[in-house]
Amino acid sequence: MAGWLKRIFLPLGAVMLMLGLGGCGDDGAAQQAKEIEKYLTLTESRINTLGSMLDKGEIRNATLITQYAERLKAQDASLSPIIDALSQDAARGPLYQSLVRRRSDALAPGNFVDEDMRLAELENLYQAADPILYNDMLSDPLNALADMSGGTLPRMNAISREAELAANGEDFGPGSQLVGNPTYGQWQTGSDGTSFWAWYGMYAMFSNLFHRPVYYDNWSSRRHYSYYNDVGRYRYSSPRDLARQQQVFTQAKKRFDSQGKRFDSPYAKTRSGASGLSRQSQQAPSVAQAAKARTEKQKFRSNYAKDSSFRDAKNRTSRSTRRGK
Repeated sequence: MAGWLKRIFLPLGAVMLMLGLGGCGDDGAAQQAKEIEKYLTLTESRINTLGSMLDKGEIRNATLITQYAERLKAQDASLSPIIDALSQDAARGPLYQSLVRRRSDALAPGNFVDEDMRLAELENLYQAADPILYNDMLSDPLNALADMSGGTLPRMNAISREAELAANGEDFGPGSQLVGNPTYGQWQTGSDGTSFWAWYGMYAMFSNLFHRPVYYDNWSSRRHYSYYNDVGRYRYSSPRDLARQQQVFTQAKKRFDSQGKRFDSPYAKTRSGASGLSRQSQQAPSVAQAAKARTEKQKFRSNYAKDSSFRDAKNRTSRSTRRGK
């Protein structure tokens, strides 16, 4: 009798285990889908609110960009093309449009490796559209204008250019805050394998203001502080942007390794130079911390469903076996 019951209930227990695993996995996927839908709504609302605030002049650094642009054009009209390009960020310009585009991309699951990455992108996008954090992000184009003034206009949310040069020595020229930011340009790799910064069309005039081309190898180890590179990169970059940056680093490191030389990521060390940032930015995790947190969150989401379903199915199997004895 005992052998007969064993032959019946052990296969039954295996079936119930499989059903339990699938059921709890479905619950986890359903919960994640709800989170994604929630953040799709939240990001749309917050981006729209941010746009309205820009329209009304309620973002402080955006207003300062407009004021700096007017004063700088009066000071040196020859700079008008690049000034006009940067002043677009005082309204619904390229930086704002990048948030709109990323939110649109998030509507399609096919744009992401998996739903964990999609949810992480929406969470980052929700933070990026925070008016306080966005105001801090605008300090980069604002300070590019300040540096173009030759010191007549002060920097905001960062130490002065003079103090920065005294501390670091290397001078990449006005607009160096924007190097590495995919809103303004991209890294291109030449035939010799080295990468250099290429400005998008409307910012091309920066090439004339720089003392020389900005090469990735040199910039990586000697770059100065910028809000994007040292605080906001993981929020103001799409997954595609981050993948491209990683690819440039991987290529450079491989080239250095072949020469027996060490090459560190430009983001391995946070540069000092921030001043007067919002509490939200001051408390923001580093890029490395944010990446680690995302990885741990993804592991938790997947392991929780698997572990809990296994326990539930195991308990159900145990109860079924006891009832059969």
